[in-house]
Amino acid sequence: MKNIVKCLILVLVITSCKDDIQHKRLVGNVFGTSYSVQYAAYETNVNFQEQFDKLFYIINKSMSTYQANSIISKINRNEEVSIDSHFRKVFDASKEIFKATNGAFDPTIGIMVNAWNFGPEGAIENLDKPKIDSLMLTVGLDKVERFDDKIVKQNERTIIDFNAIAKGYGVDVIANFLDTQNVENYLVEIGGEIRAKGINASSGNPWKIGVENPNFDGTQTIMKTISLANESMATSGTYRKFKVDENGNKYAHIIDTKTGYPSKTNLLSISVITKDCMTADAYATAFKSMGIDKVTLFLKEHPELKAFLIFENDNSELQTLTLNGFPENE
Repeated sequence: MKNIVKCLILVLVITSCKDDIQHKRLVGNVFGTSYSVQYAAYETNVNFQEQFDKLFYIINKSMSTYQANSIISKINRNEEVSIDSHFRKVFDASKEIFKATNGAFDPTIGIMVNAWNFGPEGAIENLDKPKIDSLMLTVGLDKVERFDDKIVKQNERTIIDFNAIAKGYGVDVIANFLDTQNVENYLVEIGGEIRAKGINASSGNPWKIGVENPNFDGTQTIMKTISLANESMATSGTYRKFKVDENGNKYAHIIDTKTGYPSKTNLLSISVITKDCMTADAYATAFKSMGIDKVTLFLKEHPELKAFLIFENDNSELQTLTLNGFPENE
């Protein structure tokens, strides 16, 4: 996650005549992306911007690989440091999902993402099998353990990166704070990861969420619109970062955690709905590398996860697959 970028915060206050509800919207930048928080308040002076900024600062201080003095950066440099409650929650959840997906979700794979030039740094020229094999010795969350407030790595070169789960966790932190303030209607979104509660109080309607078409040209259009209430949704796609070989095969930016090589895939977008956004975020990432058949089998055993897949068939035509009751288009 990148550091918080200070910017002018836009506060939209729309007064509803019903019970004098104030519909507020706070927007800004955090974790290298944008965020938007909409919520209903009964008092005109209820503005949680200061509290949000403090929470974002704490999360960055814990898990931002872009902050040299963050807890995760110190762990990656093999320095002695105690983890906080945020790091512990995300690490423990990552361990659980790593095991459930047989390693398809792995926060230690970032070194290979960078090596293949899909990440922000560390691309390796003339990447060959010996180099890949050497780097893969550092990969595997099963090689990292937590003992109380300490993280112990079997290989000191192992790098942990919670980028594929931290945005969802950030959404949950903000949503949980709003719950403590007895806010009954809100929509929290960070970088496209979403958690909704209640309704849109300004309109009296359910919260409406769009699922994007997988457009390779960078444009944004909506494939379907759904209602979301008291659940979270995360979407992960392969269509923004990919390579094409001489045979026209697309190589996703998700690296196969077993081989260290980029995945060949026809799966373009995965949206996952579940209770908390951290879990949805992690599984949306894991499902990209698992492929359609494995995801379908996995979800038969996990009815708590709803999924919507967009993929290309053998004729390069878009197809969709709805699993476990993912909402229909409205």
